[in-house]
Amino acid sequence: MIDRVLAFLLLCLVLGAPFAVAVIMSGEVILAFVFFWPLFMSALWVTGGIYFWATRERHWPVGDDVPPPVLKGEPLISILIPCFNEEANAEATVLAALNQRYSNIEVIAINDGSTDGTAALLDRMVLQHEKLRVIHLAHNQGKAMVLRMGAMAARSEYLVCIDGDALLARDAVAYMAAPLVEHPRVGAVTGNPRVRTRSTLVGHIQVGEFSSIVGMIKRTQRVYGQVFTVSGVISAFRRSALDRVGYWSLDMITEDIDISWKLQRDHWSIFYEPRALCWILMPETLRGLWKQRLRWAQGGAEVFLKNIFNIWRWRHRRLWPMVAEFCLSTIWSFAFALSIILWALGYFFDLPPHIRVNNLAPPEFTGLVLAMMCLGQFVVSVLIERRYEPGLWRALYWVIWYPVAYWMLSLATTLVSYPKVMIKVRKRRARWTSPDRGIKSRKPAP
Repeated sequence: MIDRVLAFLLLCLVLGAPFAVAVIMSGEVILAFVFFWPLFMSALWVTGGIYFWATRERHWPVGDDVPPPVLKGEPLISILIPCFNEEANAEATVLAALNQRYSNIEVIAINDGSTDGTAALLDRMVLQHEKLRVIHLAHNQGKAMVLRMGAMAARSEYLVCIDGDALLARDAVAYMAAPLVEHPRVGAVTGNPRVRTRSTLVGHIQVGEFSSIVGMIKRTQRVYGQVFTVSGVISAFRRSALDRVGYWSLDMITEDIDISWKLQRDHWSIFYEPRALCWILMPETLRGLWKQRLRWAQGGAEVFLKNIFNIWRWRHRRLWPMVAEFCLSTIWSFAFALSIILWALGYFFDLPPHIRVNNLAPPEFTGLVLAMMCLGQFVVSVLIERRYEPGLWRALYWVIWYPVAYWMLSLATTLVSYPKVMIKVRKRRARWTSPDRGIKSRKPAP
């Protein structure tokens, strides 16, 4: 209880920083931070992405005729597929997993108390495929528990975990397992998810987001050594590393963020493998997108609160840049909200001149630089990612809406998630519900 009170006070101090700045500094300073922080982060992601490509990625052969990586000793790889109400998607997901060119695999599908026809579908498939095993849970236990059950049942040291609606590229498993086999201190590998729901503007924008934002962030974080989170939809783990940190936490709303921090606190490395492609379904409605991103923001807040005190020990110093970035990004959201509040209040009250925000629009030069940096980031990301998804340049037309749509979404989810995490003490196991999986038109996976 004392730790929680102290965490609340420290979090109030962190989130209250913009309001303190408003008292001692001018509204122009707040507004400058609001516009220059995204500019700085965009420049950092572009630089990190280019460095990752120049030093590693550009030397990698890519194409349908490129053979999969050779794994020393050809170890068994276990593919874990948690399924909850996946009757419409599970068959394609399991078949894509079974059709890997790397042959020494086992596929374990875990039915987490589904209420649709998922159980019957998996039972039919297990009779047809000898490499498939199925585990049925009587009641919904949540993804973290499902992954634990799959890990316990797996016969391999190397576990590849995907969602029940994800379609693996034919060499994804080999690429995911290669860093684990080659480097004994690698505890996890995160892959390269590609969006295939593209029937609405929301879906189209996410295609650009996952290449220009998510991919660049993963590359940059890998360059400076720490990754905020593995992609829950496609990730690989070393079983012995999971055993050391106690596997996935049952009470965290986003088990992928939590396990990433747990592994890196225990000094395991996390690699990013862009060649491990996985085709995924994403929300295509604003309501579905809001629920998804709010859960992500709440998960990040939960993990930050959980680690806010012990992360400052000297032996965790390699995590400090990642923590600093997360804190400043959170402060940015509250600073943005504060600047909007001060601008609105200025129309009704005679505010002191030093805290008045007269105009939310950036100065012409600043706005031009920010727009050019965003465009430059999109162009660089497309040039890097097009080798994995030909025709990706078409996303540039849609991704111009990204700053407006997703900066506002990030702002809103941060403002909602932090109070929600602080007020609600999570003691129950985190369970899942079926998310928005897109509308109708889906780009088929290669």
